[in-house]
Amino acid sequence: MSNEQTLEEAFPKADPGVTPFGSYVLIQIRNAITKTKSGIELVSDTRETEKWNTQIGRVVSVGPLAFKNRNTMDSWPEGAWCEEGDYVRVAKYGGDRWEVPVDKETAALFVIFKDTDLIGKVTSDPLAIRAFI
Repeated sequence: MSNEQTLEEAFPKADPGVTPFGSYVLIQIRNAITKTKSGIELVSDTRETEKWNTQIGRVVSVGPLAFKNRNTMDSWPEGAWCEEGDYVRVAKYGGDRWEVPVDKETAALFVIFKDTDLIGKVTSDPLAIRAFI
């Protein structure tokens, strides 16, 4: 099965303009597809639904206290759950969200989550995982 988009299209290069403090993790949310495999452009309502239902992201940066005991600053016994460049599953709701323009037609969506709010590390193709309403 071929994917509708490349990793570069799903996660376009953009400066989020923010670095996370403390135990927060900065995630870039996968951009929604804009057309089907056969080349049909999706209507704006469908694009908007896809955009806000996407729950796969790429770790952009990790705060200095993320994945550490807040009292001792020792790393968690199981280690960091993820690191920069990893793909993760995140909650549909929550976090602090904002968009950064990439070009005239595209914006990158960023979210800051607490380290404990990340759901899981994606161990397969991040483009193959689909969101459902």
